[in-house]
Amino acid sequence: MNTVSLSQPLAIVSWISRLVVAVILLQTLFFKFTAAPESVYIFESLGQEPAGRIGSGVVELIAAVLLFLPGMVAVGALLSLGVISGAIFFHLTSLGIEVRDDGGLLFALAVVVWIGSAIVLWIHRTQLPVVGKGFQRR
Repeated sequence: MNTVSLSQPLAIVSWISRLVVAVILLQTLFFKFTAAPESVYIFESLGQEPAGRIGSGVVELIAAVLLFLPGMVAVGALLSLGVISGAIFFHLTSLGIEVRDDGGLLFALAVVVWIGSAIVLWIHRTQLPVVGKGFQRR
């Protein structure tokens, strides 16, 4: 994979976005992997307990790690964008914005992760396997 040479402002935005996304993804792993009642409730509501809870946690862990591996940043961003799009979809179709009186916190965090992942993916789009070269400036 090719590495990306970024201007200082873009590099700063990339690092901040990656850190925010990774911190949010990683902090939710504790709840998913320890079968916290909130997490179990969500995945039971979706008919995906425990496989959905554990599976999405594994994908989120992989995405968070890839966000910091040189040459794999775009893949990590794409993976986190995919998994968080699923979370947002279920919030909008089944779970609701507010889950178990959380004031919409989980939904808001999902939106922050989606925006951050989209920013990182855009900045590092030339690193994407197969299609990345098509995004390079000519």
